[in-house]
Amino acid sequence: MSVTRALLAYRMRMLFGVVVAFAVTVHAEPIAAQTDAKGEWPQILGPQRNGLSSETGLLDRFPEDGPKEVWRVPGGVGMSGLAISRGRVLTLVQRKEEQWLISLDVKSGEQIWQTPLAPEYQNAMGNGPRATPAIAGEHVFVFTGEGILSAHQFEDGKQLWSHNVLKELSGKEAEYGMACSPLVVGDQVIVTAGAAKGTLVAFDTKSGKQLWTAGKDPAGYSSPALLNVGGRKQIVAFTGNSALGVDPAKGSVLWRYPFKTNFDCNITTPLEIKGNVFLSSGEDHGSVLLNLKPKADTFEISEVWSSLGNKSVLRNEWQTSMLLDGFLYGMDNVGGAGPITHLTCIDAATGDRKWQQARFGKGNLIAADGKLFISTMKGELVLVRANPERYEELSRATVLGSTRQAPALSNGRLFLRDDKEIVCLDVRKP
Repeated sequence: MSVTRALLAYRMRMLFGVVVAFAVTVHAEPIAAQTDAKGEWPQILGPQRNGLSSETGLLDRFPEDGPKEVWRVPGGVGMSGLAISRGRVLTLVQRKEEQWLISLDVKSGEQIWQTPLAPEYQNAMGNGPRATPAIAGEHVFVFTGEGILSAHQFEDGKQLWSHNVLKELSGKEAEYGMACSPLVVGDQVIVTAGAAKGTLVAFDTKSGKQLWTAGKDPAGYSSPALLNVGGRKQIVAFTGNSALGVDPAKGSVLWRYPFKTNFDCNITTPLEIKGNVFLSSGEDHGSVLLNLKPKADTFEISEVWSSLGNKSVLRNEWQTSMLLDGFLYGMDNVGGAGPITHLTCIDAATGDRKWQQARFGKGNLIAADGKLFISTMKGELVLVRANPERYEELSRATVLGSTRQAPALSNGRLFLRDDKEIVCLDVRKP
């Protein structure tokens, strides 16, 4: 292998993360709002699609031998996260030369059912499915590595309908695989296709009928979100080279903000910060906070602040930052998918850096009870106080193999997976 090819292969190995997609109707609320009940983690990044949980009473420090293990079961290859609802844990795995949707009992880890989705998916960036299932009522929506969207019954996994999205829209598979996790709002489910016939595509959740398409940008690896920005609810999609605001009822593009990142590697989920849109990417690209001012049927875009290039205060590679009490806690990746990643806290309103824990390492995170629960590629679970004044590590324990997935949290239990196992940990205070 030549030096150039070796460097490219290294970049590809270091680069990818997981993300999502979703759906909407005119007056509908996101599934996060419909299922924001205790113990629900029904989609990527949890109840409100921002990685935040309202749970309290969680550990401030792990026991000496680490958090208590409730169960550990075999899983399978893949980068799909974990979705939890009504006593079940759902995820996508690859095993026996197929991609599967599996359902486990939340208390025991025992498999309830499994449903084959597509032949095995192979990619130089890592094999297996990337997207996290979205649970909405009695339905589950999944997106495979090659771009097949399908709907299933929550109870038994039976397939209700399926679309080969890329084939139908004459699209091209993203270089590192299709990573958008479906998001459901009302009677629509939307995924990022990145095709010339539609960056986004919406389907009716019950019939599977295509309802609309929007945009012409490449897919990238992010999952869109329904955000209340610019004075109205709109789908915000982070594509391979831009951010788009889309009317959830019509699929019309309301605004577009160019955000070109090397290798189309916009991966994180957009966030709403006081009615503004926050975007961040790795590859030394950086972050920006956008203000949207309504103007007829579109919006004027201005930057509240931006911090771009190799001196940026925050370059999220695949990890969506956590917004807590006006501060963003996130992972700042140095260089083009390089190995150096700092854990960083910035003032969300100004972009000013508050602190940085240098060379923290690559991982992913969620937040609950005033703490960050961080999974690392070393297989560690790190507990950090969400303190804007200083880095305050509370505990650290090795709990599984290398992982890129963020944890999922339900009723005081933390769920993680790697390419071999799925583990449930008790993180409640005694």
